[in-house]
Amino acid sequence: MKTSSALVVALLAIVPQSSAGEPPRERRLSREEYRDKMKGGWIGQMAGVGIGGPTEFRWQGAMVPANKVPAWKPETINQFDQDDIYVEMTFLRTLQKYGLDATTRQAGIDFANSKYPLWHANKAARDRLREGIAPPDSGHPAFNDHADDIDYQIEADFSGLIAPGLPNTVIRLGDTFGRLMNYGDGLYGGDFVGAMYSEAFFESDPEKIVRAGLAAMPEKSQYHECISDVLKWYHETPDDWQAAWRKIEDKYQKNLAYRRFSCSKNEKEPYKFNIDAKINGAYIAMGLLYGKGDPEQTIVISTRCGQDSDCNPSNAAGVLFASIGAAKLPAKYTSALDQKTKFNSTDYAFPDILAVCDALATQAVTKAGGRIERSADGAETFVIPVETPRPRPLESCWEPGPKADSRLTAEERSLITEKNK
Repeated sequence: MKTSSALVVALLAIVPQSSAGEPPRERRLSREEYRDKMKGGWIGQMAGVGIGGPTEFRWQGAMVPANKVPAWKPETINQFDQDDIYVEMTFLRTLQKYGLDATTRQAGIDFANSKYPLWHANKAARDRLREGIAPPDSGHPAFNDHADDIDYQIEADFSGLIAPGLPNTVIRLGDTFGRLMNYGDGLYGGDFVGAMYSEAFFESDPEKIVRAGLAAMPEKSQYHECISDVLKWYHETPDDWQAAWRKIEDKYQKNLAYRRFSCSKNEKEPYKFNIDAKINGAYIAMGLLYGKGDPEQTIVISTRCGQDSDCNPSNAAGVLFASIGAAKLPAKYTSALDQKTKFNSTDYAFPDILAVCDALATQAVTKAGGRIERSADGAETFVIPVETPRPRPLESCWEPGPKADSRLTAEERSLITEKNK
């Protein structure tokens, strides 16, 4: 049958047009794939910290020599005594008890009762909490001299692993947990890491993943500037990570304008030691970008950048391994994984953290307006709304906003059984 052009126009006017040219409003992730990628994220954290551990802070303002990076052994995966992993267990336990609406004060009480070793912003925050200073003041620069340090950044992995495709859930979890110990760039580091994990469930290109993390931070922050620089320098020398490292060193290590709240001002060699969140975040990005999707190279490059050279490869490998998924990882990363040992001072062994994350992800997806669809054979799929990240307001440790003057009540203090020593 022949149809006149006029009739075609008339039909087009009443028939809904295809939305193929519009950005998708939802993304789909099978529950099976979610679990596999989430498991990969935890394995990556353990792999990265396992390789980097012996080098931690032994090279400050210097590259780790290639022959000083430990060789991988399958047993290296079993890292149960690392602060950048076991602290996350406390956060997951709080969410398991109270759900995603857990308050920062509930989180603070649980954190105050933790028994594992801590340092820097984490230790200062736990001390303040035990003294009765409530969050967010426990992470405010007026009470915490380490508020710009790396602490929440190294333990924010959980936030993205339970929030697939949901960067704003990541940012909100930073208010609950990151505010316990960090402020400003120290807090943005957690948003950066968590948002990269969140995107890794849907994206395999390391640069796109890094840009997703960048989008979760305020544009005028020094942290945003730092990651933007790393991306620019990567494109200038995409096959020479050491050239980019030297530029990072010149600007973010040697220029004191980018270390205005550094906690190492009074050492014998001032500013050599650098636990500032943003330079170590740069080293996470370096591993992801120059590693180009290769698990071993991602870990090695992030480690060789130096400074906090176990935490940085842990974050980088965690993000990359989440994008790959546990099932596709080389067997050397999974064959000797201990399924029974519990992480230091926690109730969780490896299978336990997978189960807790799986349950919390269901809450996160539905709370964000998503849903779970079930097929006739019982298979489940997360249907997740596409989000535009909403970065938190700009703040800085060297020009902080007002304190909250928040204190724990007598009843809250009675719940804290651990004391400072």
